[in-house]
Amino acid sequence: MFKTLLIPVDLAEIEAAKPAIDKAVALADASEGSVRLIYVRSLVPITYMEFMPPTFDTEQQDEAERKLAELAAKVKLPSERVSAVVRLGSIYNEVLDETEKTGADLIVIGSHRPTMATYLLGSNASTIVRHAKCSVLVVRD
Repeated sequence: MFKTLLIPVDLAEIEAAKPAIDKAVALADASEGSVRLIYVRSLVPITYMEFMPPTFDTEQQDEAERKLAELAAKVKLPSERVSAVVRLGSIYNEVLDETEKTGADLIVIGSHRPTMATYLLGSNASTIVRHAKCSVLVVRD
C-alpha cells in the first residue's frame, strides 16, 4: 500500500478538494501512511509588485499557511501523520518537486468534470498525471 500521500489543494476551492482528501485519508488509514497537503501560491508578475505593499508576499504566505493548517487540523488521522506545506511557483512543477522531496508514492488530486476548455487547454491535474514518477489518483466529485 501507499505510505506517503501528497494532496494538492486549492485554498480558493476547499470544497472541491474534500473528496480527494477523504480518499487519501482512507488510503493512508488502511496502510498506516501519512498525508501531506500542498498549496501552491501563484507568482505575481514583477510588473505588479511595484504596486503592492512591502509586506504583501509575507502576508500572502502567512495567510495561506494559516488556512492550510486549519484544513490539515480537520484531517481525520493522528496529527503526527498529517503535514502541510505552502510553496510558490507553478502548480504542477511545485507538486512534482514536493513529491520528489518527500518521497511520496501517491499523489491524490481532485479534479472537476472535464469541459471543452480543459480538453483544449489542459490542466494542472493532467500535467501532474503525465509527468509524475509515482502513481496518481484523480478523484472526481
